[in-house]
Amino acid sequence: MFNNIAIIPCRGGSRRVPGKNIRLLAGKHLIGYAIEAALKSEIFLSVLVSTDSEEIAEVARIYGAEVPFMRGMDLADDFSPVSAATVDALRRVDPTGERYHNVAQLMANCPLRTVDDIRISYRQFIDVGADSQISVTEYGWLNPWWAMMSNEKHVLSPLFKERMGARSQDLPKLYCPTGAIWWAKADSLREHGTFYCPGYTGWVMPWERAVDIDTEDDWHMAETLFSMEHNSR
Repeated sequence: MFNNIAIIPCRGGSRRVPGKNIRLLAGKHLIGYAIEAALKSEIFLSVLVSTDSEEIAEVARIYGAEVPFMRGMDLADDFSPVSAATVDALRRVDPTGERYHNVAQLMANCPLRTVDDIRISYRQFIDVGADSQISVTEYGWLNPWWAMMSNEKHVLSPLFKERMGARSQDLPKLYCPTGAIWWAKADSLREHGTFYCPGYTGWVMPWERAVDIDTEDDWHMAETLFSMEHNSR
């Protein structure tokens, strides 16, 4: 028996892509991808959406998610961390801490994660035994070791000066967090209030399934990836 809960934080006030969480992407509401992947994984007792929007709540229920409460406005602004909404949801639905052992936070703006991604990431999380695990993807051709800052006169200053002369194949791999699939032991999440618990680990996923939609350019990239996947079938 899986004592896991999937929590999908989904506020209504997206500014860079207005209404994105219920905007249609490849014929489906964006939030629908996260809900359906969680349900099809069959490793959750509950798949819950935390939102401040009645419209999002209505769409979420159509896809089969639970929306047992509306998120408070103090957790739906531009400044509150997403993890705060997830912790709030966990405490609301399991106030005694007896029902759920593990929590998965699935961001609605990562629609390309798959059912297998959820299952495999969970397997690593359990096997490693860490208090928390975040999904990451390897940086591609934009090598962060060669990052530079520019001042008002366009003079460039490398962030990692000692690495500028190194060949790319000789540099250590670096990883970027993606909101696709974050796991935590429920007790640890309650205690620390974040998925960045001491000793948190990373689960690596390919960039094409790790896309976070935060801008219109991201949206167009996701559309292209969905189109490529459809045409390859």
